[in-house]
Amino acid sequence: MSKARIAGVGMIPFTKPGRSDDWDVMAEQAIRLALADAGIAYGQVQQAYAGYVYADSTAGQSALYRVGLTGIPIVNVNNNCSTGSTALYLARQMVEAGVADCVLAVGFEQMLPGALGMIFNDRKGTLEMALTRQGQLQAADDNAPFAAQQFGGAGLGYQARYGASDEAFARISVKARRHAANNPLALLREPISLEEVMSSKHLYGPITRFQACPPTCGAAAAILVSPAFAARHGLSASVEIVAQALTTDLPGTFEERGMMSVVGHDMTREAARQVYEAAGVGPDDIQAVELHDCFTPNELISYEALGLTPEGTAEQYICDGLNSYGGKHVTNPSGGLLSKGHPLGATGLAQCYELTHQLRGTAEQRQVDGIRFGLQHNIGLGGACVVTLYGRAD
Repeated sequence: MSKARIAGVGMIPFTKPGRSDDWDVMAEQAIRLALADAGIAYGQVQQAYAGYVYADSTAGQSALYRVGLTGIPIVNVNNNCSTGSTALYLARQMVEAGVADCVLAVGFEQMLPGALGMIFNDRKGTLEMALTRQGQLQAADDNAPFAAQQFGGAGLGYQARYGASDEAFARISVKARRHAANNPLALLREPISLEEVMSSKHLYGPITRFQACPPTCGAAAAILVSPAFAARHGLSASVEIVAQALTTDLPGTFEERGMMSVVGHDMTREAARQVYEAAGVGPDDIQAVELHDCFTPNELISYEALGLTPEGTAEQYICDGLNSYGGKHVTNPSGGLLSKGHPLGATGLAQCYELTHQLRGTAEQRQVDGIRFGLQHNIGLGGACVVTLYGRAD
C-alpha cells in the first residue's frame, strides 16, 4: 500500500441560497477546476465518489455526466455534514488498496434559506438515539433551531464542566471572520467585533446568530492518485494523505458526557487517536487545522477532542491567541464553516482544498508559515466523523 496523493483540487465561491447555479452545474465547475489543477483529462479518472445531502438518488451521475460519459463506477455518498470527507475517505481507500490509480471525490450542495431540518416528515426520522438522549438532558425550545439546540446544549455542558465564558465562544466567530477576509471563496468576509457577535440574536445556550454557520450553496472536488500514476504522468502531486480515520458513535456516546458526546466529541477523540497513532504524529506537530465549526461550541470542544489543547483549557487557548496566526495552531485559516459557509456535501472537500493549498505554499494571504502537517476534522450527526492528516509527499 502506498499513500494517496492529492493531484488536483477545485472549489467554487460559496454563495447564499438563491444566488447559486444549479447543483449539477456547481459540481461540474468544481470537477473541471480539480482536473485542470491536476493537469489530467476526465478520461483518466477510473472511479468517482459524489457526496451530497439534499439531492435525489444518482445526483452524482447527473453531475459527472456533464463532464463526460466514460462508464466508470460512480458511487453516491450521504453521511450528513461529513459527506464530503466520507467521499474523500472512500477515494483514498481505493487508491491505497491499489484498486484504482486515479479517483475523483466531489461534494456539492444547493441549500434552502433558514435553519436545517428534517426533509421527510411522512416517515420515521433518523437520529433516534441522539434525540432521545437530548430529551433526557434538556428541554426542547420551540423557538430555537433544531441544530442550535444540540450544539448550544453541548456548549452549556462544557460551561457546566469547565466554567468557560460566553465570550470565549464568541471570540471564535471574530477569529473566523478575520481569517475569511483573506479567502476570496468565502461567503462572509466582513470583519465582525466581539460586541457585534455577543449582541446578535440569541439562539440557544451560549450561541448567538453570528455563532452559527449560514446555509450555503457550493461545490468542491479533489483528484487522488497513486505515486506511480503521478510519476507516470508527470504530475507534481506534492501533498499526500498521511493517515485518515472514519468513526461512528461509540457505546458511551449516549450515556456519559451529555450533549458534548451527542454532537460528536467522542467520535472526534477516537478518530484523532487513530490518526495520530497511524501517522506517528501528534497535535504539537501540526500547524494548520480545518475543523468542523458549524457552531462555535463545536469548535471549542473540538480543540480538546483533537488534542490541540488539554481538557478544560480551551478558553485560555482562545484568549491567548493560540488558535490563530502567531499561535500554536492556525484553526480554520479558510474562515471555516462559520464564515466560508457550509454547503453540507461540499464542506469536507473544501477543507481538503484549503489544506492542500496550505501545504503547497499557495494559500496566498492565508498562508501558514512553516507548515509541515495539516489536520482536517469533519463531523456529521447520526453519526460519522472523519479526521484526515495531510503532509508533504517525499
